[in-house]
Amino acid sequence: MNLNKEHILNRFISYVTVDTESDPNNPAFPSTEKQWDLANKLVNELEEIGLSDISLDENCYIMATAPSNLDYKVPTIGFVAHIDTSPDFTGANVKPQIHENYDGKDIILNQRENIVLSPSYFEDLLQYKEQTIITTDGTTLLGADDKAGVTEIVSAMEYLIQHPEIKHGDIRICFTPDEEVGKGAHLFDVAKFGAEWAYTMDGSQVGELEYENFNAAGAKVTIEGKIVHPGYAKGKMINSMLIANEFITKLPTNEVPEKTTGYEGFFHLHDMHGTVEKTTLEYIIRDHDMDLFLQRKSDFENIATSMNEKLGKDLISVVIKDQYFNMKEKVTPVMHIVDIAEEAMKDIGITPLIKAIRGGTDGSQLSYKGLPCPNIFAGGHNFHGRYEYVPLESILKATEVIVKIAEKVAVKFK
Repeated sequence: MNLNKEHILNRFISYVTVDTESDPNNPAFPSTEKQWDLANKLVNELEEIGLSDISLDENCYIMATAPSNLDYKVPTIGFVAHIDTSPDFTGANVKPQIHENYDGKDIILNQRENIVLSPSYFEDLLQYKEQTIITTDGTTLLGADDKAGVTEIVSAMEYLIQHPEIKHGDIRICFTPDEEVGKGAHLFDVAKFGAEWAYTMDGSQVGELEYENFNAAGAKVTIEGKIVHPGYAKGKMINSMLIANEFITKLPTNEVPEKTTGYEGFFHLHDMHGTVEKTTLEYIIRDHDMDLFLQRKSDFENIATSMNEKLGKDLISVVIKDQYFNMKEKVTPVMHIVDIAEEAMKDIGITPLIKAIRGGTDGSQLSYKGLPCPNIFAGGHNFHGRYEYVPLESILKATEVIVKIAEKVAVKFK
């Protein structure tokens, strides 16, 4: 494929310089008004490219079609990416920096603030020597998660329309809001989308192909205490923070994110607020195996029950809410959709890296809504922080994969 490298780079830059940070504390849909800025820009761009059935609904979901150029029917497939960026780090005033012909050494993101992207810490950088690395100035995230995915889908659709000699069936695309705050698939209209299956373009390094993810839940532990003047507190004060500390230590200390990998699950304490009177602990619970996942949730309840019995009163309460489930259960019965993506990668010289996601994507929720949806690499690294980067060549490769998948479906289902 002869992709226009400069054109695609400029497209990506135009997306990441639009602030689309989502807000986990706002129940509105989308959670931030600024996501509409990129949504409206994309609608105009899709019209210019020549897609059909373009829609932007009241919840900020964009859908469009690259119509079939076949004289026979094949399954309608889809590609999905999200337009929002993570609230973990600011996405305002992104200043992209282009580092051509990367030499394998430290990349100075910000001289004044001494912010350095170093391969001595981020070893993956060394995979991309002599390539074009896109970073920020170190004061914001980049937004390659998932504006690289958006760029790849738009660029692939543009290429297919400009090259009618590449035969393909109907291709549906969708760009979602609020994926970073866990709501990206909540109001996704699967029936309107009308695809038999889809792929999210939301993975990391070149070659990633994923159809397994964590089962996920959130747990809120609330501990009630009693404040009494410390000089007269004996037998009367109940310090909720000390009880919270005991609760924390009863969970396995080696089953945390920083000590687990692969298929190993974990408990992650990500927020803690406390006074003598009241302390809250916010956890996420993750495991690929459903039985182990259920056991992890039971562990919370059992610890609370045991401690309440010891305390002689119900001071500890636990509320657990499921968030998403392992898409493997929904994708395994239709494994040909994974096989097609794997073959497409091999056809263009990419070695597929099939592994489980230590997290979740819109594809997980979509799979349980009736749209099986594996995840394909988008090319970025170090998401959600100042050290995020993406090689331009990875964006180009992902664009090629989309085109090749569309082409292979037309051949396989003839």
